[in-house]
Amino acid sequence: MKDWYLINSKPRQETLAQENLKRQGYETYLPITNIRRRKDGKTVNDVGPMFPRYFFIQLSEKTDDWGPIRSTFGVSKLVRFGHVLSRVPDKLISALKIRENEDGLCVLPERDYIKGEKIRIASGPFEGYEAIFQSRNSKDRVSLLLATIHKKYNVVLNQIDTDKMR
Repeated sequence: MKDWYLINSKPRQETLAQENLKRQGYETYLPITNIRRRKDGKTVNDVGPMFPRYFFIQLSEKTDDWGPIRSTFGVSKLVRFGHVLSRVPDKLISALKIRENEDGLCVLPERDYIKGEKIRIASGPFEGYEAIFQSRNSKDRVSLLLATIHKKYNVVLNQIDTDKMR
């Protein structure tokens, strides 16, 4: 019986680590997705790891040799919580694989925000600020009500990266 575990790679070496582990006969899974990033002051669409610096490996505690994993080029470490390796549920891996399109990219659902919903801006110049969702202006732009110390401002962000408030 094999279980999935989490591997931490060196920065921007997920693919290298995965390829080296596959060459050694290990079964790995690196979910990739479409991502937007800034390049030369412009937002560009690119393909990259869904979880930067992390990917999955399937191992058996009884039959697999875990020794070579740590010294594989691109691998930083197997993720642990204390002394226990982080076992990943099969359901999570299945759920990620089901989201893959014909190109092998994991397609993420659009986030649906409701007018008046509290959110926290997760990146960019307003990172950490709380705001209230107002409307979606186009595919990539949203209108938010941003509260500062003395005043509330209506701002429009080109690329929304937020966390829903609980």
